[in-house]
Amino acid sequence: MTPADRFARPLKGLIIGQVRALFNDKARGETPVQRSNDALFPPNSVAWRVHGDVTSMLVGGIAALLLQMLHPKVLAGVWDHSGFRDDMQGRLRRTARFIAVTTFGAPDDARATLAKVRRIHDHIGGTLPDGTDYRAGDPALLAWVHVCEVLSFLDGWIRYGEPTMSRADQDRYVAEMVRIAEPLGVDPIPHTRAEAEAIMTAMRGELVVDARTRDVAHVLLDQRAPSLVAGPFQAITLQAGVDLLPGWARAMHGLTQPSVGLPLLRASTYSVASTLRWAFRP
Repeated sequence: MTPADRFARPLKGLIIGQVRALFNDKARGETPVQRSNDALFPPNSVAWRVHGDVTSMLVGGIAALLLQMLHPKVLAGVWDHSGFRDDMQGRLRRTARFIAVTTFGAPDDARATLAKVRRIHDHIGGTLPDGTDYRAGDPALLAWVHVCEVLSFLDGWIRYGEPTMSRADQDRYVAEMVRIAEPLGVDPIPHTRAEAEAIMTAMRGELVVDARTRDVAHVLLDQRAPSLVAGPFQAITLQAGVDLLPGWARAMHGLTQPSVGLPLLRASTYSVASTLRWAFRP
């Protein structure tokens, strides 16, 4: 072992430990999801490439949540049926674990997780402040949630992982996500990037920003970091998530894109992403 390796090993261990603590709830006995060669997505899939990058997935996840909450029915499900105020970290952790299990986990575990989420959606519903009924299992509503995640995860990866990603691989990623969309009851299901963008565009007329939207966004963007070590990392990924939003969505939220500090933000996020890839590299 070289002197550089002797220095790098404990540093890598520290970084990996901190990251795993963000995504696994030790109090519930959670451990990192082990990669399975017979997972729903094969190791050579685009999904493994995109979903395996910690930083770009976090950035994409923040953007996806900010997009999803613009739909009043999606927002109502969060508002009426979750403890987001007291457990935003837990919500983010559960989402990350869902992605890890369904992408990398054993196929039986992935299918069980998808079936569990669908059962939960089937029992969630209520009434909007204007009296309109909503159901979390509404296929069109699930399509909105799905395209927000697919496009945000993909754009996060392109920005911080693979800037030259081909359009063919982007389409392949969206097509692979059908394996998640179908069991959840999504309809319509996009098979290409253009189809996903068309669904998002078609839904824009239903989007709203009100006091509840601003409240949930505030809880998401101003949440306290789980540790002092995680603080700078969280601050960067939250800002990068806002930056990743389409301009129209950022404007709806009343969020500004840093003009002077934008190059620094993107460079810092790219540096964090590179460091984490180094730490997790065998």
